[in-house]
Amino acid sequence: MKDFFEILFVSIVFFQTVQSQTRLSQNEITTQIDALFSKYNSETPGVSIAIVSNGEIVFKEGYGMANLEYNIPITSQTVFHVASVSKQFTTFAIYLLERQGKISLEDDIRKYIPEVPDFGTPITVKHLCYHTSGLRDQWGLLTLAGWRMDDVITKAQILKLVNKQKELNFDPGSEFMYSNTGFTLLAEIVEKVSGKAFAEFIKENIFEPLGMNSTEFYDDHEKIVKNRAYSYTKQNGDYKKKKLNYSTVGATSLFTTVEDLSKWILNFEKPIVGDVELIEKFNLPAVLDTGEKAVLAVVDNETIYHCKGQFFRNYKGLTLYNHTGSDAGFRAYLARFPDQKFSVVLLSNEQSFNSLPTGLKIAEFYLKDNLKTRKKNNDTNIQKNKPDKENEEYILDFKDFEGKYYSEELMTNYTIKVQEKKLIMEHKRLENIELTSEKGDKFSGAITFPIWLEFLRDKNQLIIGFKVSNFGAKDVVFHKLK
Repeated sequence: MKDFFEILFVSIVFFQTVQSQTRLSQNEITTQIDALFSKYNSETPGVSIAIVSNGEIVFKEGYGMANLEYNIPITSQTVFHVASVSKQFTTFAIYLLERQGKISLEDDIRKYIPEVPDFGTPITVKHLCYHTSGLRDQWGLLTLAGWRMDDVITKAQILKLVNKQKELNFDPGSEFMYSNTGFTLLAEIVEKVSGKAFAEFIKENIFEPLGMNSTEFYDDHEKIVKNRAYSYTKQNGDYKKKKLNYSTVGATSLFTTVEDLSKWILNFEKPIVGDVELIEKFNLPAVLDTGEKAVLAVVDNETIYHCKGQFFRNYKGLTLYNHTGSDAGFRAYLARFPDQKFSVVLLSNEQSFNSLPTGLKIAEFYLKDNLKTRKKNNDTNIQKNKPDKENEEYILDFKDFEGKYYSEELMTNYTIKVQEKKLIMEHKRLENIELTSEKGDKFSGAITFPIWLEFLRDKNQLIIGFKVSNFGAKDVVFHKLK
């Protein structure tokens, strides 16, 4: 859910590297890589890494611990949850089914999942693959509904929430907006079309043919997985466990190793699963219904496009396909430079690990001589909205906003009240949320993720509800109860 923001914000800060491929031996590069991860040891979580060049793994290593309670070290065979790196496998499964003539990317998704509401304009399988469906993000909706990200979250619960939605973020195909919901639905479509559980279909059609024997989609949060890493975060100088209890697949929940992901990478060079034509089609940037490419962001004058569970760009003159992953304390990064037949895989169980810039720095150790100097974007002007005097006078009377509010779409309610001259939102499952005045009836706050809230008035200027938005769900309406 959150992977979109990691990709967007982390990608703004790239490390500048120094060493030339021609002047560094593999031993010298190993020394450089070891130095990057020198802080990881027997008292910390850490990182697993694999580097693939010209058809083989040229470097693999583990740093730190997979489990701090039992002193189990990380190796290149340690199993990690890789979060949104899962998405490219989900989309690839759809493309395999299309190749077999069992599905069309132009199909209305209600053909396979009639429980999805009819929003008046068809949402196609292609829209889900491209992040252009307009569907509100599942993590955005769940957190607004009062769920914690460490709750047990199942596919059935997500589908029930989708079924309750009355609005989209935008008309299907008209915009790009990262949506985990779409990939949960893609997994459901794979099940409906294949007649098999999603995890089973992927295992039989991708993992087993590629020899990815330590890889699976984790659809049962109580299942035992050999050699798995547990995730951690650091608070007040001490490491704590960061729980993850997902029983939902498609958008996330791939369990794998750096060695197995290396086998996946090599399939793009010499296909065992699929063929060259399928790979070429899969690697094309996603598009809007207008034919315009789906853009994630423009960073340092380089446009980053979405590409079916991957992001595509020209990075300092080189073609790059990559994607990050971020759930609980797990961090993942998979990068492919196809023209150089070079790839980097990083998997971590420490929440603070910045996988994308670290992965790019490692790539530059090897590819420095191939890189071009990038023009820097010096436009750093940021406009900040400040409440004006009129607004400050207006917000003194918060009593107008007090009351109980209910959302049919989220099946939950909030109570808003004034406490110590502050406007507070209360939910039975959450800590109190302080709302900060922005302007007039508009406020901001945080329910796991930042939120923006605007109160709604009738013709007599009485408060009748509010609409709330976060990174993945726009204008979810709550009605004031009488």
